[in-house]
Amino acid sequence: VGFENFRILLSDAKVLKALGNTAFFTFLGVPVRLILALILALALNVELRGRTVYRTIFYLPTVTPAVASAVVWMQIFHTEFGILNNFLKVFGVPAIKWLWDPQVAKPAFILMTCWTIGGPMIIFLAGLQGVPVTLHEAARIDGAGRWKRFLNITMPMMSPVVFFNLVMGIIGSFQVFTAAYVMTGGGPQDATLFLVLYVYRNGFEYFKMGYAALLAWVLCLIIVFFTLIQFRMGSRWVYYEAA
Repeated sequence: VGFENFRILLSDAKVLKALGNTAFFTFLGVPVRLILALILALALNVELRGRTVYRTIFYLPTVTPAVASAVVWMQIFHTEFGILNNFLKVFGVPAIKWLWDPQVAKPAFILMTCWTIGGPMIIFLAGLQGVPVTLHEAARIDGAGRWKRFLNITMPMMSPVVFFNLVMGIIGSFQVFTAAYVMTGGGPQDATLFLVLYVYRNGFEYFKMGYAALLAWVLCLIIVFFTLIQFRMGSRWVYYEAA
């Protein structure tokens, strides 16, 4: 077909919609997930009775099958019988149409991804345990408070771990598919039509395999572009002790 698929791509309004939805989900959801994962890792890094059990509990959702998680969250987000709306009702908050309101659907998906922060949490936890205790002791002797030690010792030593989680988080978020396919099918009003879901639709529902392949290449180039930007900017703030 020559360049016909490229012409269709440039005039396809749903591509822009899918890119916008994916960008919203990625650039808002990834920072939220990483911040929560870091806070949780800091909490589980202190001496605490049964902390191994807590670590296991918070990590378990990560290994739960994606389809099973999506089905559970469909029940949680249910407008009338959902646990979340029943909980909010206690505080006088009216029922929210989580998956049926175009304005709320994407934030609902971001809230759902916080369920699986166990993966980056474990990596953050490993990084925290690699921070030398002697540095904290020396800073404490010099009068540095907990916040200053966190900013000037913990975070610089943790920067390679933060960088890894950031890169992997953005790559994974650009490929969001299962939850949208199972829970909303891209609705309502294409509010959760993410790019991979649109690739799937074109390839396996509309049987436009050539156009679907082009969209997949576009996604690949976008991921490579943002990954290269992160590596370029990472040299300015990532600290490697060996270097």
